[in-house]
Parts: sequence; structure tokens; C-alpha cells
Amino acid sequence: MLDITLRPLKDNVFDPLTKLIPASVKPLHITLAAFIAGISGCYCAATGSVGMSLTLWALNRVLDCLDGAVARRRNQVSDLGGFLDLLGDFIVYSSIPISCALAAQKLGIPFPNGRWLAVAMLEASFHINNFVLFYIATILEKSKAARKESVVKELTSVSMRPALIEGTESAIIFTAMLAYPQYARELSWFMVVLVSVGIAQRVVWVVPFLK
Repeated sequence: MLDITLRPLKDNVFDPLTKLIPASVKPLHITLAAFIAGISGCYCAATGSVGMSLTLWALNRVLDCLDGAVARRRNQVSDLGGFLDLLGDFIVYSSIPISCALAAQKLGIPFPNGRWLAVAMLEASFHINNFVLFYIATILEKSKAARKESVVKELTSVSMRPALIEGTESAIIFTAMLAYPQYARELSWFMVVLVSVGIAQRVVWVVPFLK
């Protein structure tokens, strides 16, 4: 919901930083560094290192924004880069709730079954949302190819229909989850509701489009 609105701010922050990146550092190097930071943050979260997990998560977000900015500035945007960027994001996003549930278990938080049910439902909502997202992305790409025009403003390497929860909102919830793993269950259910609304929004949009 906020991604397109915040895009100019993101560009204003990260575009100047691209000048500081040495020419020997390629966008794919930054993408790999972002993934390593993100997955390391998940490991730290699972072991109860809240401060370190938040630090590495913040580094992941900065590098995730920076790799695309560097690629665009150097005209090095590639399908491989976009694929690896999204792959890394999805792995990290899927790992955060599991890591936080493990941290809550380590802290001895009660109701373990309820916690893991919430995480399982959240992971299921991710799968459904990703299917809808990429089915729509395929349709939009076909439409652009046929009409030689842009259907939506691209924020990633593929076209994604805006909805209630996108990258910005997800990052906020994941940050809260990493900071307060004892509330992993409640935050997971909250996110399930938001993702479900987003799925419904996209389905409502795509059905008439397909007709």
C-alpha cells in the first residue's frame, strides 16, 4: 500500500549512496550480501539475540534497496539480478516468523501449539499470496507486451498489483516480530489477516481483468 508512495523518498535516499560503491562491487554482490545479512539475522533471532537480529535485518533492508539502485545507475539491471533479489527476499521473509517462534519457544512462552499454528497459517498465506502475485505478474507482462505500454509502476523486477500489505508494511511487522519474539503468535495472526485482505483485493481485481 505504501511502496509506490514511498518510492521517491527511497530513491532520494539511496541514489546518492550509489556513488560510494566501488566499481568492483557489482549489484549481484550486494544482493548476496543482503541475503547473508538477512539469513544471519534469522539465525540470531532463533537463538534469542534480539539486538543482533535487528541489526542484521536493518542491514538486509539497506542492501536490498541499494542493489537495485546501483544496478539502475550503472545500467546493469538484469533478469538474473531480479530473480536472485526476489528469491533472497522470499527466503528471508519466510524464515523470520519461524525464527521468532523458535525464539519465543526458547524464552519459554506458553501456548506453543497456538504459536506454531499461527506461523503455519502465515506461511500458508505467503504461498497463496505469492501464487496470486506471480499469476497477475504474468498477465500484466503479457498485456504490456501486447500493448507496448506499462500497466503499473514497477517496484520490483516483475509487475505486482498493489494491495493492503506490500514490502513496507511487511518490513514493519517483521521488525516488530524480531524485536518482540514473545508476540510472534499475535503478530503472525495479524499479518495473516492483512495478507488475506491483500489476496482478496488482487483476486477481486484480476477476475474482471481475465474476463
